[in-house]
Amino acid sequence: MWNAQFLWMNEMFVETCPLCAEDGGLPVWRGRRLRVIRAQEEGFPAFYRVVWNAHAAELSDLNTAERGHCMEAVAEVERVLRARLGPDKINLAALGNMVPHLHWHVIARFAWDSHFPGAVWAVAQRPRDAGREAAVAAQLPAIDAELARALDAWQSHQSIE
Repeated sequence: MWNAQFLWMNEMFVETCPLCAEDGGLPVWRGRRLRVIRAQEEGFPAFYRVVWNAHAAELSDLNTAERGHCMEAVAEVERVLRARLGPDKINLAALGNMVPHLHWHVIARFAWDSHFPGAVWAVAQRPRDAGREAAVAAQLPAIDAELARALDAWQSHQSIE
């Protein structure tokens, strides 16, 4: 009984899940199992998401190999952002409270951003710095291209794909 109820509920989530229905942001790269998008989050230009393509609500819904694959992709996005932007910190988060579809937020953070050192979802601590935000945003097309190249190279070495 429980399994049938779970399958029915999972099918309902898939039908209404925004990350099943659409990319969830600007597509940067897509593999067979996951994709990377750039989110359009006001005030945080270098805000990316690693999204599992199939509907799964939790990391533990994946098998061991899939979990490793997902986390390696998160680390690859982090590596490129650190190398290209030199942020003060990279924030990683997998909440899913609003959208229960497995996705990791990978966010380059800077000491000058309006919410730093708090979370991007916390209360702002200072006014936004439009000039610095624009300077980061201007680099994003080149970073997106580098992410795609790096993820293609990474994927070619993955046994799970």
